[in-house]
Amino acid sequence: MDSGGSTDMTLAFELEALKALADPNDVFNSARQWTEYVGVVSEKPTYVVTNFTRKHRVRQDFFSGPRGVEESLENIAGQFDTDRHVFVGVDDEDAAVAEQTGWEFLHVEDAAEAAGWALAADEPEEEPEPEPSRDDWP
Repeated sequence: MDSGGSTDMTLAFELEALKALADPNDVFNSARQWTEYVGVVSEKPTYVVTNFTRKHRVRQDFFSGPRGVEESLENIAGQFDTDRHVFVGVDDEDAAVAEQTGWEFLHVEDAAEAAGWALAADEPEEEPEPEPSRDDWP
């Protein structure tokens, strides 16, 4: 994803958008090359976000905590003074929240395409190993 050469951007992922990506850790690592701050916001309880980010080894600069997405985006914009604030989400509700809070909205599929990130659905599913046959079984 090209930010026009400037890294003065705050990038927030809605948790569901992050879950839609094949390798959230890789996404955050690559995003750090062209953003100043990157983190996760969600309506879900804090422990849900924390468990997901720990499991995927995602190091975030901020998270929503006990607040909802709208309040989180407002607080983050006030706390991280960058030229751009971009919210990556999954649906019209996310787009509406971005508009209400003055953030740019990017659908996760568009963000993935622009940045070269693999979507979880793009990952080839592994074939299960066939059960070994037992010749000594009656």
